[in-house]
Amino acid sequence: MTKLVLDSLQRRMRTMHSLYYQAVDSMELEHVNYFEREGVLPIAFSLFHYTNMQDLTFMVLSGELPIWNDEWQERVQVAINDNGKEKTVQEMVQQRIGNYEEFKVYQRTVFDRTEAWLEVLDPARLTEVLVKRPFPPVAASSYSARVAGPEGITVLDGIECWHYQHGLRHMGEIELARGLVGLGLDAPMGRAGMTS
Repeated sequence: MTKLVLDSLQRRMRTMHSLYYQAVDSMELEHVNYFEREGVLPIAFSLFHYTNMQDLTFMVLSGELPIWNDEWQERVQVAINDNGKEKTVQEMVQQRIGNYEEFKVYQRTVFDRTEAWLEVLDPARLTEVLVKRPFPPVAASSYSARVAGPEGITVLDGIECWHYQHGLRHMGEIELARGLVGLGLDAPMGRAGMTS
């Protein structure tokens, strides 16, 4: 059963990443950085937040250090060098990406690393507990804490919550925001998003 679950995770992560690639390849920097109004985060926030969070949580899953560092910040030039997990909407509404092509390189680097790791992951590791109960404050109010079983957050929970479900949540935000910037307006009903 664990092999079946892992195979499903591998396919779902590749597919979700492909939606992100499709989204970034069909937008320009002006779309990504578009400011709708106060209280509405730009697409730049969702793109950087999700990619950077996958980069950081990968460390918990694999033990490998994050890719993001000062050199990447110089290359990508995000306006706020923070993924915003512990920030308010008001603090992050000014997030912008300075160099969109370099962001795409960072995103692909993060996503490729995750997919390569999943390809060689021992299915037996899926039940390994990563974060035991009682949870530290940073995890206690998280979605993964709600999903966790009696022992705590497992590798499977981490992949599902931190990478897959988190990615789908932000892809939904991106799809909605694409409509705000005028993308997909000529698509048939039910086809305006990244998939039908």
